[in-house]
Amino acid sequence: MTRRTTLTALSTAVALAGAMALGGCASTGGPELTVDGAFIPQPVGDMAGAFLTVTNDGDAADRLTSVSSPLSDDVQIHETKDQKMRRVQSFDIPANGELKLERGGSHIMFMGLKKQPKQGEKVRVELHFEKSGPITVDVPVEAATHNPSHH
Repeated sequence: MTRRTTLTALSTAVALAGAMALGGCASTGGPELTVDGAFIPQPVGDMAGAFLTVTNDGDAADRLTSVSSPLSDDVQIHETKDQKMRRVQSFDIPANGELKLERGGSHIMFMGLKKQPKQGEKVRVELHFEKSGPITVDVPVEAATHNPSHH
């Protein structure tokens, strides 16, 4: 082999190895989370609820483990079963599925509000997951009666 052929073969091998490594990263598959439809009905007391949908377009499940916000030092995740609300430690987000937090069902609960957010404002919320990095969402405050599922 000539020096030129050896260099061409070597650069082809390096390029191929790099492409395979990148391809391997892309195909390892994991959760691919997005958040949409978030809102907080304007609260009337010292607690507030938040509702949103977490969509997982990845091929691995994840879990919502906690939520934090400057609005409250005590942000909880709740489920509603048999018309009773109870705190839970996490919510599953299935692979290629979604977690819907909505009125009358599972939701985020802000206890002991530090201030009363008003309609038109936004509240910063950080969602924490078992596998994925945190997602920060600026959640709009809507009318107290807002319910998108009735539209």
